[in-house]
Amino acid sequence: QVQLVESGGGLVQAGGSLRLSCAASGSISSIYRMGWYRQAPGKQRELVALIIDSGVTNYVDSVRGRFTISRDNAKSTVYLQMNSLKPEDTAVYYCNAFTYVNYWGKGTPVTVSS
Repeated sequence: QVQLVESGGGLVQAGGSLRLSCAASGSISSIYRMGWYRQAPGKQRELVALIIDSGVTNYVDSVRGRFTISRDNAKSTVYLQMNSLKPEDTAVYYCNAFTYVNYWGKGTPVTVSS
C-alpha cells in the first residue's frame, strides 16, 4: 500500500509560479513510476508529467518547457515546479504512484487567473 498527500496548490496570476509536492508513505520502495495528473472542470483527467524509477521524465506537450517534475533521493517526495502558468492550467492536480497498482492522492487545486 502507498499513501500520497499533495500540497502546494493555490491561486496565482497568469505568468506566476507554483510548486506542488507529493509526499509518499508506505511501500515506497515498490514504486516504479510517479506522476502528476490534472482534471479541469468538465474535462477528463490527463497526464501532466511523470518520472520513472531510472529518473527519465516525460511531459504532456502543453506544459513541456514550463513544468518540471523531480523527486528526492529517497523517492518519498515528488515535486512539480510550474512556471509561466496560464489560465488553462487551472485544474485539480493529482499525484499518482504506480507499483503495478495505481495509487492516487486526493488532489490539490490550482487556479490561474488572467
